[in-house]
Amino acid sequence: MEREFIAWDDELSVEIQEIDEQHKVLVNLINRLFNEALVKHNVAVANEILAELIQYTIIHFSVEESLFRIFDYPDYEKHKAQHELLKKQVVELKNRIEQGEEITIELISFLRSWLKKHILQEDKKYSKFFMEKGLQVSWAKKFWLGRIWG
Repeated sequence: MEREFIAWDDELSVEIQEIDEQHKVLVNLINRLFNEALVKHNVAVANEILAELIQYTIIHFSVEESLFRIFDYPDYEKHKAQHELLKKQVVELKNRIEQGEEITIELISFLRSWLKKHILQEDKKYSKFFMEKGLQVSWAKKFWLGRIWG
């Protein structure tokens, strides 16, 4: 039975469908990492999930940063710097794990805390800004895809 280490709830929603869906994937990956590393003690699978989490986080940050440029978000540099710091920290953690360090509750708690804090304190800011610039929840995903591939 899978245990939920971090729960998705409406409080975490930035009210932009595409970003919420990506945040849900990150929540799911953290939950999977928790279950494989600490519940099932399956180190190989946990390492694969950690690698997937890192890759998906980089993709997610790229999506956010592209939206920042499209909408001329005033806090772009500050927000991007936070993304860069987390990417650096997570890659360092992955390197330590590849050298034999175990995935611990502290590591997974760090990921959970960082994600929740980042969404609630930083991502909610851009959500309001994008809406004021005309992005509508009902077509955010279609708009995003159209801007990239249209």
